[in-house]
Amino acid sequence: MEYITDQTQITSLFQDYGVFAIVWYVVIAIALWRVFSKAGYPGILAIIPIVNVFILVKVAGYSAWMTLLYLIPIVNIVFSIFVAIRLGQRFGKGGAFSFFLLWLFAAIGYLILGFGGAQYTKRA
Repeated sequence: MEYITDQTQITSLFQDYGVFAIVWYVVIAIALWRVFSKAGYPGILAIIPIVNVFILVKVAGYSAWMTLLYLIPIVNIVFSIFVAIRLGQRFGKGGAFSFFLLWLFAAIGYLILGFGGAQYTKRA
């Protein structure tokens, strides 16, 4: 009988975090919508789960094919740091801003880029 109760507790836990995950996804989508719009891409692409990563890599100045590096363990962590730093450069932000607010606390950084005064500059 303990197994049934344990399973119920796990299900209840996932239901609570599921609501948090949906709210988190909506916040990220709103922030990326603004970032994509500033970069000249359709903002609606921020809603589509895999496509938003492809567009984010393109906004950072890399080829969309480079997104496949996210599939390789360990390389994906290093590449995500590169994308964050390059994205910060495109919006005129420094390395510390890029590392901490675009990689470590991405939601805050995307909101600052999207709703702040930062202007996007294309790759030279």
